[in-house]
Amino acid sequence: MARRISILGSTGSVGQSTLDLIRSAGPDMFNVVALTANTNVKALSAQALEFQPECVALADPSGLAELQANLSGTGIRILCGPEALIEAGAWPSDLIVGAIVGAAGLAPSLAAAEQGTILALANKECLVSAGDVFLRTVKRAGTTLLPVDSEHNAIFQVLNADRPDTVRRLILTASGGPFRRHSLDQLQQVSKAEALDHPVWDMGAKISIDSATLMNKGLELIEASYLFGFGSEQIEIIIHPQSIIHSMVEYGDGSVLAQMGVPDMRVPIAYCLAWPERMQTNVASLDFHTLGQLVFEPPDETRFPALALSRQALCTGGRAPTVLNAANEVAVAAFLAGQIGFMSITACIEEVLQRMAGEAGFSRPANGLEDVLEIDRRARFLAGETLEKKTG
Repeated sequence: MARRISILGSTGSVGQSTLDLIRSAGPDMFNVVALTANTNVKALSAQALEFQPECVALADPSGLAELQANLSGTGIRILCGPEALIEAGAWPSDLIVGAIVGAAGLAPSLAAAEQGTILALANKECLVSAGDVFLRTVKRAGTTLLPVDSEHNAIFQVLNADRPDTVRRLILTASGGPFRRHSLDQLQQVSKAEALDHPVWDMGAKISIDSATLMNKGLELIEASYLFGFGSEQIEIIIHPQSIIHSMVEYGDGSVLAQMGVPDMRVPIAYCLAWPERMQTNVASLDFHTLGQLVFEPPDETRFPALALSRQALCTGGRAPTVLNAANEVAVAAFLAGQIGFMSITACIEEVLQRMAGEAGFSRPANGLEDVLEIDRRARFLAGETLEKKTG
């Protein structure tokens, strides 16, 4: 029987790659039952007409009339508005791909986790912003959580999760982004176009900027801690520009197991779609004859302070990771809008963390989703206030 699949964030890069794999596999393997988008009515309509899901959900109400016209006569149920994404997350499915970018994906992904089936999570903010809350939901519902991020998926593939005592450390690899060789002075002058031009991965705007600041790797550090249950001291980040080794696990006997492959997001997505089996894909094979050498370098936290900020937030715990993520989203949006410079992104995050560190309960875990959302709102307000002061 075909596996029923929902894709939250189907018009983004992960969603499109997921549908590409489903298209290649054919209807005998997968049956798409729900698709969601934020504002991209044109892409969502085209996907719905091709895959004929039971429902589609659009977060932006202004696109409802166009979506209804595009899908007229199909019998596809149309949901609209922010609550529609939550309803789509709860749509009965065998496997849900959570690929909504940012904190906007938290509530829909929680609804998906409550189903008690399989959640393939590409939204790292769910664990960064609400790790304790999210994992409690996963455990209570009996949901199987599969990581889609290439680094965490790599660790998932080579980690002996039943024997964490045998593990010495997890090693997350990072491409280093487009500015690996830039000086501090050069980083001050980085443009939006330069920051969006990633040398290896083809990603959306927000994730591309996070990769350029290395905040993406900082968020993955926090995510890895929640996913696999290891503390900051057992998780190392290393720069690997070729992005051939996607991450590694070192065991107590000195053995290091690495998951390797061409840098193509369809590899980890395919692993999740077919789990616990593997599926055939048209992803290119790794050619060792032409590969050349693999390079590894330590990260520079002076030029890329997002790494230190993230590790500090992980060690502090409580509200700190939520604040880190919220302030980053606001600062990245401001950079993309041309309101601040590249290095002001992490400067804003650091200031917001410092301002909130003195508030009561900063180091205590959130009690539930509403608590997380309130912390998120507070951090965004302070980030906006900080940026207004810098630009005003």
